[in-house]
This record gives sequence, C-alpha cells and structure tokens, in this order.
Amino acid sequence: MATRHHDLTDPAAAETAGPVTGEALAGYLRAQATEFLRALRLHRETGGPGNGAGGSVDAARALRRSARRITGSLHTYRPLLDADWSEEIRPELAWLSGTLALEHAYEARLERLLTALQRLSGAAVPTLPEPLTGATAARAGTTLKSRPAHTTLAPSGAPAPAAAPTPTAAPAPPGTGPHPTAPPDRGNLTVGAAKAGALLERQLTLARTRAHSTALQALGSSRFHAVADKVALLASEVPLTAGAATTDLRPLAAAAEERLADAVAALPLVTAGHPYNAEALVHGLSPDPAPHPQDAPWHQVRLLLRLHRYAREVLHAGTEPADVRLLPAGQALDRHRDAAEAAAAAAQAARTPRIAPATAYALGVLHADQRHEVEAARYAFQRCWQKDRQERVPTS
Repeated sequence: MATRHHDLTDPAAAETAGPVTGEALAGYLRAQATEFLRALRLHRETGGPGNGAGGSVDAARALRRSARRITGSLHTYRPLLDADWSEEIRPELAWLSGTLALEHAYEARLERLLTALQRLSGAAVPTLPEPLTGATAARAGTTLKSRPAHTTLAPSGAPAPAAAPTPTAAPAPPGTGPHPTAPPDRGNLTVGAAKAGALLERQLTLARTRAHSTALQALGSSRFHAVADKVALLASEVPLTAGAATTDLRPLAAAAEERLADAVAALPLVTAGHPYNAEALVHGLSPDPAPHPQDAPWHQVRLLLRLHRYAREVLHAGTEPADVRLLPAGQALDRHRDAAEAAAAAAQAARTPRIAPATAYALGVLHADQRHEVEAARYAFQRCWQKDRQERVPTS
C-alpha cells in the first residue's frame, strides 16, 4: 500500500469535529444541480453556442463544471446513494460533459500547435480561425480555407533529415529558461512550417466544426432533456440510502485519496525526476499510431486527482479555498494531457498521404517538441508532488 500523500483534514481538528454525514453530500449535490440549471438557463437566454456569444461559451463551461462535480461525487460516494438511480445518471452526465468539451479541446489544441510552430520556425503560420458561429460553422463544414502565410527562408546548407531530430543537450528544468528542444534545421523547418500549419488548421478546424455540430445536436436531443429533468429533480431531492444520514463521509473520501496515492506510486517518478528523459522520448517518437503507452497511467492520475479534489469539496461544503498543494499538481497533469494530445495530432497530420517532405519534417519537429513538453510536465508534477510529501513527512 502506498504511503498517504495528503491529509484530508487536520488530525487535531478531526478529533474535535463531528462526522461529515450524507446530509453534507445531499447539500453539495443540490448546489451543483442548481448550478447546472442556472447554466442551462443562461445557455438558452444567450441563444445557444450557434451564435458565438461569449455568454454561451461561459454557460457551456459551467454546464461541464457542474456535470463533472456531480459525476465525481456520485462515483466517490456511491455507497450512500440509490444504486439504480446513480448508475443511470452518472454515465449520462459523463456523456454530456465529454460532448461539450470536444469543441474547446480542438480549438485549444490548434492554438497550441500553431504557437509551437511559430516558436520553432520563426515563420508566420496560419492564424487561428474565427470562433464558430451559426454562419461560420456552416461555411466551415463545406469549405475550410487557410489564410496565406509569408515565410522567409533562412540560410542553411544542411540537408533535411528523414525524421525529427533528437536533441543532444539536456534541457533546463521547466520554467527556468528557454524551451528545452535544441534548435532544429531552421531552413528546412521554415519551408515546411507554413504548409504544416495550414494542414493542421484544416484538419483541426474540421474536427472542431464537427464537434460543434455534435454539441448542438446533443443539446437539442431527447437524451439531453432527460438528463436535465433528472438534474432538476436532484436539485430538490437527493436519493440517499436509508443509513446515509448518519454515515461519515470521510472514510470514502480517504479511499479516494488512497486510490490517488497508489496510482502516483505506480508512476515512474524517479525517471520523471530527470529534466531530460531520453528513454521516454525514444518511445514517444515512435511511428506507431497507437496511443503512447506511457501516457495512460498519467491520464489516470489526473482523473483520480480530480476525484480527490471533488471529494474534498463535499467534505467542506464547497467552501474550502483551492488547495495550494493540489493546484500545481493538477496544472502539471493538465499540461501533460494537452501536450500528449497535441503530439498525437501532429503525428496524425504527418501521416497525411502525399504531403511534401518539408511539411512532414516540420510536423516531425513539432511532434518531438510536444513530446518534450510531455516530459517537462511529468518533471513538474514530480517536483511539486515529492516536495509536498517531504514537507508533510514529520522529522524525528
């Protein structure tokens, strides 16, 4: 069993404070259901995501936020809730949250990749497309045009390598200096960066358009209305079990914390403690189109960390300020997820048939750059996690 990393409550305070019972869980779920309904009303008042209004974007974000918290709480505290009701609503809320998140994910991924291309090459790359509205979504579904990019060739006599170069020098720890990747062949990279950016813009804008249409269809479907009806009932009545009113929530929250600690203990934190993880990069640059096998455990830790945070919110009735210890760990895992997905998108674009060698080279460099970002995020997580544990271990 892994060593406990975080303490849910102060031990001295836990001895004097009374148990946190199912009534606290019911109050938290009612509050989140109310937030869900408020966000849904805002979404309808702003006309939905089809008009591109900022209020609609905020409403969709609030819907995802409350849906995630309800789903996480139902997972952690499921022994205290009616089993049939919980198993019925939990996957539906997860479906809604995932569907609404896709459009934003594609938009953020495109911005990340275009910014990285410009940083690596110094060339002008296609600017981000305008936010999708009802009109632009219809146009994007049929015609996706990239804006022209003006490039300046840098002098270089070196031939273009067949694959993305592997840096030979160890980078500085994240956040302490310039980007860790070694300077690529700027001549070949500048030639292909503009076309690589245009290709990524076409592919990811098309994916974003489809996600936008899927979200619109989902929000108008009978499936969504059924979910909204269940949440409306949850706002007034939480189906607790008979003994939930006297059952302490803290053991269930501690179990969620233990699952997080066990998952972190299974991570290669010793390897991640090195700023330059050459072994992981070798696997990360593999042409295998399957998801990177080393990423899955880190994604699982990110999920468990989120469940742990939500469990703490229930214990503190949602009034506890953000945990300064968990916040940097969660941010590092978010960066890890974003960089891993961006690297996969660059690799997918590089498999496009009949692209120019310079374009493939630029995408290879971009893929390697994002895999470096993955390792930097792992390093940052390892630093903040180990530092927090050292601070919490009493010295004799």
